[in-house]
Amino acid sequence: MRWAALTLAAALALGAAPAGAAATAAGVRAEIDALLARLQASDCQFGRNGTWYAGTEAKDHLLRKLSAIEGRTTVASTEQFIELAASRSSTTGRPYAVRCAAQAATPSQQWLTQQLTVLRAAKPGAAPR
Repeated sequence: MRWAALTLAAALALGAAPAGAAATAAGVRAEIDALLARLQASDCQFGRNGTWYAGTEAKDHLLRKLSAIEGRTTVASTEQFIELAASRSSTTGRPYAVRCAAQAATPSQQWLTQQLTVLRAAKPGAAPR
């Protein structure tokens, strides 16, 4: 019995996914990757917990958060990814922000949702929303 408890604890510590969690659908993951690539390629900075980071650091951080979330649940949409991973710190609860050039900082949820709209509109055969 003790061995089973230790095995379970080790599996949870290593981030094993619960039996009900499934991988993020390929289309959703592709959209998330495209959104994060857009953030990375921008000249914008990503603010979290009082510090501003370049797009590359923001992308890496958000991919780590995505991985942790995928260990607990299935990410059903890019909007859900934005809500669960990219809008606030899971540690402090403080909202994330994006600031571009001389513009005022924007909540990351708003910035990422706007960028998602642009990405979707640019898809071949995309209907206007």
